[in-house]
Amino acid sequence: MFRRKSILMLLLVLAVAGAAYAGLAIAADTGEPGSHLDPLVTKSFVEQYVTDFVKKALDTAENSGTQWRIKSIAQGQDVVLSEGTEFIIRSGKAVIIDPVGSGIPDLTAGTSAAGGQTAARNHLFLVPRSDGRGIHAQSAVILMYLGSLSY
Repeated sequence: MFRRKSILMLLLVLAVAGAAYAGLAIAADTGEPGSHLDPLVTKSFVEQYVTDFVKKALDTAENSGTQWRIKSIAQGQDVVLSEGTEFIIRSGKAVIIDPVGSGIPDLTAGTSAAGGQTAARNHLFLVPRSDGRGIHAQSAVILMYLGSLSY
């Protein structure tokens, strides 16, 4: 009788140990280290992740036109501006190029500058569409812009 109880007790302990081992094996197999299922990470991993994130954010900011740039434009040169580009004529004389006839909004004056009209210096302009709108330099021009342009 004692022997039978011992064997039953041993089988019960083995069954519980087997179930516990199976549970741990399943839990360990649910995710890779560092994943959302197993978020424990090392300090070096976090530092590298943050460095990569900041570098990517800076690269994106430089390429998305979020920084004002300055461009010298020679007399007689045309500059075509892309959709969403903001610009300011800092010096020189330029006229608006507008092949569609809708004008370029002068945000400073609250008006629309039509094709052939002189672009006022130190006024903020915004190009609404990439449809060929831009400026023609009648003299050497210093242009500040936020966005992208082409010649």
